[in-house]
Amino acid sequence: MGVTSGLVLFAVIWAMTFLIALPIRVQTQGDLNDVVPGTHAGAPEHHHLRKKALWTTLIAAVIWAIVATIILSEWISVDDIESWFRAGAWRDGGTDG
Repeated sequence: MGVTSGLVLFAVIWAMTFLIALPIRVQTQGDLNDVVPGTHAGAPEHHHLRKKALWTTLIAAVIWAIVATIILSEWISVDDIESWFRAGAWRDGGTDG
């Protein structure tokens, strides 16, 4: 895995982790009974983006380290993954007719 591949892998893991972290601990205007006229009650009042970005970076770094170790050590190779998908219904494209 090259430097560019490692950065792309980290960016993808970070983005997926951030999308999972976004709805955690969001306090909406409706929850706080402080709806600003012209806005939806589900609009966030306190979103804690800085904390979420920091935690996302830390968690993504740990996940990236695990995935990079698996890739670089070749515990699971591309051939292994291809062999998993050769068996069963996917061998013939998934159709019986």
